[in-house]
Amino acid sequence: MSHEKYIGMDVHQATISAAVMDAHGKLIMECLLETKAATIVEFVRGLQGPLSLTLAAWLHELLKPHVDRLVVCDPRKAALMKDGNKSDRIDARKLAELLRTNQLKSVYHGEHGVRTLKELGRSYLTLTKDVTRVMNRIKALYRSWAIPCGGTRVYAPRHRAGWLAKIGEPGVRVRAERLYQQLDVLQPVRQQARHDLLLESHKHPAVKLLRQIPSIGPIRAALLVALLQTPHRFRTKRQLWAYSGFATEIHNSGEYRCVRGNCNATESASRCAV
Repeated sequence: MSHEKYIGMDVHQATISAAVMDAHGKLIMECLLETKAATIVEFVRGLQGPLSLTLAAWLHELLKPHVDRLVVCDPRKAALMKDGNKSDRIDARKLAELLRTNQLKSVYHGEHGVRTLKELGRSYLTLTKDVTRVMNRIKALYRSWAIPCGGTRVYAPRHRAGWLAKIGEPGVRVRAERLYQQLDVLQPVRQQARHDLLLESHKHPAVKLLRQIPSIGPIRAALLVALLQTPHRFRTKRQLWAYSGFATEIHNSGEYRCVRGNCNATESASRCAV
Protein backbone atom coordinates (compact mmCIF):
# COMPACT_ATOMS: atom_id res chain seq x y z
CA MET A 1 0.00 0.00 0.00
CA SER A 2 1.44 3.36 -1.10
CA HIS A 3 1.84 6.06 1.54
CA GLU A 4 2.82 8.75 -0.96
CA LYS A 5 1.17 12.13 -0.54
CA TYR A 6 0.44 14.62 -3.31
CA ILE A 7 0.48 18.30 -2.39
CA GLY A 8 -1.06 21.05 -4.51
CA MET A 9 -0.28 24.67 -3.72
CA ASP A 10 -2.02 27.73 -5.13
CA VAL A 11 0.47 30.49 -4.36
CA HIS A 12 -0.39 34.17 -3.89
CA GLN A 13 1.44 37.18 -2.54
CA ALA A 14 0.10 36.95 1.03
CA THR A 15 -1.29 33.41 1.39
CA ILE A 16 -0.97 29.90 -0.03
CA SER A 17 -3.87 27.46 -0.33
CA ALA A 18 -2.57 23.89 0.11
CA ALA A 19 -4.35 20.59 -0.49
CA VAL A 20 -2.93 17.13 0.32
CA MET A 21 -4.19 13.90 -1.27
CA ASP A 22 -3.18 10.29 -0.77
CA ALA A 23 -2.41 7.76 -3.49
CA HIS A 24 -6.13 6.87 -3.83
CA GLY A 25 -7.23 10.47 -4.47
CA LYS A 26 -8.70 11.03 -1.02
CA LEU A 27 -8.37 14.57 0.30
CA ILE A 28 -6.67 14.24 3.68
CA MET A 29 -5.78 17.85 4.48
CA GLU A 30 -6.52 21.43 3.47
CA CYS A 31 -4.99 24.53 4.99
CA LEU A 32 -4.15 28.17 4.43
CA LEU A 33 -0.49 29.17 4.86
CA GLU A 34 1.24 32.49 5.10
CA THR A 35 3.58 33.10 2.18
CA LYS A 36 6.79 32.90 4.20
CA ALA A 37 9.68 30.51 3.70
CA ALA A 38 9.78 29.26 7.31
CA THR A 39 6.02 28.58 7.39
CA ILE A 40 6.09 26.64 4.12
CA VAL A 41 9.09 24.51 5.09
CA GLU A 42 7.53 23.73 8.50
CA PHE A 43 4.31 22.60 6.80
CA VAL A 44 6.12 20.27 4.38
CA ARG A 45 8.31 18.80 7.12
CA GLY A 46 5.21 17.97 9.16
CA LEU A 47 3.93 15.56 6.48
CA GLN A 48 5.13 11.97 6.71
CA GLY A 49 5.96 9.58 3.90
CA PRO A 50 7.10 10.22 0.30
CA LEU A 51 5.97 13.64 -0.88
CA SER A 52 5.20 14.92 -4.37
CA LEU A 53 4.63 18.64 -4.71
CA THR A 54 3.44 21.04 -7.40
CA LEU A 55 3.90 24.78 -6.87
CA ALA A 56 5.02 28.12 -8.27
CA ALA A 57 8.48 28.61 -9.71
CA TRP A 58 9.97 30.84 -7.01
CA LEU A 59 9.51 28.14 -4.34
CA HIS A 60 11.46 25.57 -6.34
CA GLU A 61 14.83 26.00 -4.67
CA LEU A 62 13.29 26.45 -1.21
CA LEU A 63 11.39 23.16 -1.09
CA LYS A 64 13.43 20.93 -3.41
CA PRO A 65 15.51 19.41 -0.54
CA HIS A 66 12.38 18.55 1.49
CA VAL A 67 10.31 16.50 -0.99
CA ASP A 68 10.82 13.37 -3.09
CA ARG A 69 9.38 14.83 -6.29
CA LEU A 70 8.77 18.45 -7.14
CA VAL A 71 6.91 19.72 -10.21
CA VAL A 72 6.74 23.36 -11.27
CA CYS A 73 3.71 23.23 -13.54
CA ASP A 74 2.64 25.35 -16.48
CA PRO A 75 -1.00 26.36 -15.71
CA ARG A 76 -1.63 27.13 -19.40
CA LYS A 77 -1.18 23.43 -20.19
CA ALA A 78 -3.57 22.22 -17.48
CA ALA A 79 -7.06 22.21 -19.01
CA LEU A 80 -8.71 21.02 -15.78
CA MET A 81 -7.66 24.25 -14.03
CA LYS A 82 -10.01 26.23 -16.31
CA ASP A 83 -12.98 23.91 -15.90
CA GLY A 84 -15.82 24.50 -13.43
CA ASN A 85 -15.79 26.75 -10.39
CA LYS A 86 -12.62 28.57 -9.43
CA SER A 87 -11.20 29.52 -6.04
CA ASP A 88 -7.91 29.12 -4.20
CA ARG A 89 -9.07 25.97 -2.41
CA ILE A 90 -10.47 24.43 -5.59
CA ASP A 91 -7.29 25.22 -7.53
CA ALA A 92 -5.14 23.60 -4.84
CA ARG A 93 -7.30 20.45 -4.96
CA LYS A 94 -7.12 20.32 -8.75
CA LEU A 95 -3.32 20.69 -8.67
CA ALA A 96 -3.01 17.83 -6.19
CA GLU A 97 -5.29 15.62 -8.31
CA LEU A 98 -3.42 16.42 -11.53
CA LEU A 99 -0.14 15.67 -9.79
CA ARG A 100 -1.47 12.34 -8.49
CA THR A 101 -2.63 11.28 -11.97
CA ASN A 102 0.55 12.58 -13.64
CA GLN A 103 -1.30 15.04 -15.90
CA LEU A 104 0.78 18.14 -15.21
CA LYS A 105 3.10 19.68 -17.78
CA SER A 106 6.26 20.56 -15.88
CA VAL A 107 8.47 23.58 -16.47
CA TYR A 108 12.18 22.86 -16.71
CA HIS A 109 14.49 24.38 -14.10
CA GLY A 110 18.13 24.12 -15.03
CA GLU A 111 21.44 24.28 -13.29
CA HIS A 112 22.59 27.19 -11.17
CA GLY A 113 25.44 27.94 -13.59
CA VAL A 114 23.27 29.60 -16.23
CA ARG A 115 20.81 31.38 -13.95
CA THR A 116 22.65 34.72 -14.19
CA LEU A 117 22.85 34.46 -17.98
CA LYS A 118 19.16 33.55 -18.13
CA GLU A 119 18.09 36.58 -16.11
CA LEU A 120 20.34 38.90 -18.11
CA GLY A 121 18.86 37.47 -21.31
CA ARG A 122 15.33 38.13 -20.06
CA SER A 123 16.29 41.69 -19.14
CA TYR A 124 17.77 42.33 -22.58
CA LEU A 125 14.76 40.88 -24.41
CA THR A 126 12.30 42.88 -22.28
CA LEU A 127 14.16 46.14 -22.87
CA THR A 128 14.41 45.41 -26.59
CA LYS A 129 10.63 44.96 -26.74
CA ASP A 130 10.13 48.22 -24.83
CA VAL A 131 12.41 50.15 -27.21
CA THR A 132 10.69 48.66 -30.25
CA ARG A 133 7.27 49.52 -28.82
CA VAL A 134 8.20 53.19 -28.32
CA MET A 135 9.75 53.42 -31.79
CA ASN A 136 6.59 51.99 -33.34
CA ARG A 137 4.48 54.51 -31.42
CA ILE A 138 6.59 57.40 -32.73
CA LYS A 139 6.13 56.33 -36.34
CA ALA A 140 2.44 55.61 -35.77
CA LEU A 141 1.97 59.15 -34.48
CA TYR A 142 3.51 60.71 -37.60
CA ARG A 143 1.58 58.41 -39.92
CA SER A 144 -1.70 59.26 -38.16
CA TRP A 145 -1.11 62.85 -39.36
CA ALA A 146 -0.17 61.75 -42.89
CA ILE A 147 3.53 62.55 -42.38
CA PRO A 148 5.80 60.04 -44.22
CA CYS A 149 8.47 58.75 -41.82
CA GLY A 150 10.32 55.86 -43.47
CA GLY A 151 13.80 54.88 -42.33
CA THR A 152 15.51 55.59 -39.03
CA ARG A 153 16.20 59.33 -39.29
CA VAL A 154 12.95 60.02 -37.44
CA TYR A 155 14.60 58.67 -34.25
CA ALA A 156 17.92 60.55 -34.55
CA PRO A 157 18.28 63.39 -31.98
CA ARG A 158 19.81 65.80 -34.52
CA HIS A 159 16.79 65.54 -36.84
CA ARG A 160 14.06 65.70 -34.21
CA ALA A 161 13.50 69.45 -34.39
CA GLY A 162 12.68 69.17 -38.08
CA TRP A 163 10.35 66.24 -37.55
CA LEU A 164 8.54 67.92 -34.65
CA ALA A 165 8.08 71.08 -36.76
CA LYS A 166 6.01 69.05 -39.23
CA ILE A 167 3.35 68.51 -36.55
CA GLY A 168 0.94 71.43 -36.52
CA GLU A 169 -1.13 70.41 -33.50
CA PRO A 170 0.55 71.52 -30.20
CA GLY A 171 -0.89 68.65 -28.15
CA VAL A 172 0.34 66.06 -30.65
CA ARG A 173 3.78 67.69 -30.69
CA VAL A 174 4.00 67.42 -26.90
CA ARG A 175 3.01 63.77 -27.14
CA ALA A 176 5.80 63.17 -29.67
CA GLU A 177 8.30 64.89 -27.37
CA ARG A 178 7.29 62.59 -24.51
CA LEU A 179 7.82 59.56 -26.71
CA TYR A 180 11.28 60.82 -27.65
CA GLN A 181 12.06 61.23 -23.96
CA GLN A 182 11.05 57.62 -23.33
CA LEU A 183 13.28 56.48 -26.19
CA ASP A 184 16.25 58.46 -24.86
CA VAL A 185 15.88 56.80 -21.45
CA LEU A 186 15.42 53.25 -22.74
CA GLN A 187 18.18 53.10 -25.34
CA PRO A 188 21.15 53.54 -22.93
CA VAL A 189 19.62 51.02 -20.53
CA ARG A 190 19.23 48.52 -23.36
CA GLN A 191 22.84 49.02 -24.42
CA GLN A 192 23.97 48.38 -20.85
CA ALA A 193 21.84 45.23 -20.70
CA ARG A 194 23.40 44.07 -23.98
CA HIS A 195 26.88 44.67 -22.61
CA ASP A 196 26.13 42.74 -19.42
CA LEU A 197 24.67 39.83 -21.40
CA LEU A 198 27.72 39.56 -23.66
CA LEU A 199 30.11 39.86 -20.73
CA GLU A 200 28.38 37.04 -18.86
CA SER A 201 28.19 34.87 -21.99
CA HIS A 202 32.01 34.76 -22.21
CA LYS A 203 31.97 32.48 -19.14
CA HIS A 204 30.14 29.71 -21.04
CA PRO A 205 32.12 27.53 -23.49
CA ALA A 206 28.92 26.57 -25.34
CA VAL A 207 28.61 30.14 -26.62
CA LYS A 208 31.94 29.84 -28.47
CA LEU A 209 30.77 26.61 -30.10
CA LEU A 210 27.48 28.16 -31.22
CA ARG A 211 29.34 31.14 -32.73
CA GLN A 212 30.92 28.74 -35.21
CA ILE A 213 27.50 28.17 -36.82
CA PRO A 214 26.83 30.61 -39.69
CA SER A 215 24.26 33.37 -38.99
CA ILE A 216 24.49 32.90 -35.20
CA GLY A 217 26.03 36.01 -33.69
CA PRO A 218 27.06 36.81 -30.11
CA ILE A 219 23.60 37.87 -28.92
CA ARG A 220 21.80 34.90 -30.45
CA ALA A 221 24.39 32.47 -29.09
CA ALA A 222 24.08 33.95 -25.60
CA LEU A 223 20.28 33.76 -25.70
CA LEU A 224 20.33 30.16 -26.95
CA VAL A 225 22.49 29.08 -24.01
CA ALA A 226 20.37 31.11 -21.59
CA LEU A 227 17.02 29.74 -22.77
CA LEU A 228 17.98 26.18 -23.73
CA GLN A 229 20.51 25.77 -20.87
CA THR A 230 21.35 22.18 -21.89
CA PRO A 231 20.35 20.10 -24.94
CA HIS A 232 20.37 16.94 -22.83
CA ARG A 233 16.99 17.80 -21.27
CA PHE A 234 15.33 16.98 -24.61
CA ARG A 235 14.59 13.37 -25.45
CA THR A 236 15.22 13.73 -29.20
CA LYS A 237 16.79 16.22 -31.59
CA ARG A 238 13.37 16.90 -33.07
CA GLN A 239 12.16 18.30 -29.73
CA LEU A 240 15.30 20.42 -29.44
CA TRP A 241 14.81 21.94 -32.90
CA ALA A 242 11.15 22.68 -32.20
CA TYR A 243 11.92 24.41 -28.87
CA SER A 244 14.75 26.39 -30.48
CA GLY A 245 12.58 27.61 -33.35
CA PHE A 246 14.57 25.76 -36.01
CA ALA A 247 11.96 23.10 -36.78
CA THR A 248 9.29 23.04 -39.48
CA GLU A 249 5.60 23.28 -38.73
CA ILE A 250 3.13 21.45 -40.94
CA HIS A 251 -0.38 22.86 -41.47
CA ASN A 252 -2.67 20.40 -43.25
CA SER A 253 -6.37 20.63 -44.04
CA GLY A 254 -8.58 18.72 -46.45
CA GLU A 255 -6.32 15.71 -46.75
CA TYR A 256 -8.68 13.70 -48.96
CA ARG A 257 -10.89 14.26 -51.97
CA CYS A 258 -13.51 11.95 -53.41
CA VAL A 259 -13.57 11.18 -57.15
CA ARG A 260 -16.27 8.78 -58.39
CA GLY A 261 -16.75 7.43 -54.89
CA ASN A 262 -13.05 6.88 -54.17
CA CYS A 263 -11.34 9.04 -51.55
CA ASN A 264 -7.69 9.74 -52.28
CA ALA A 265 -5.09 11.71 -50.38
CA THR A 266 -4.27 15.16 -51.73
CA GLU A 267 -1.06 17.16 -51.57
CA SER A 268 -2.54 20.20 -49.85
CA ALA A 269 -0.17 20.22 -46.89
CA SER A 270 1.66 23.49 -46.43
CA ARG A 271 4.92 23.82 -44.55
CA CYS A 272 6.21 26.88 -42.80
CA ALA A 273 9.33 27.42 -40.75
CA VAL A 274 8.89 28.24 -37.07
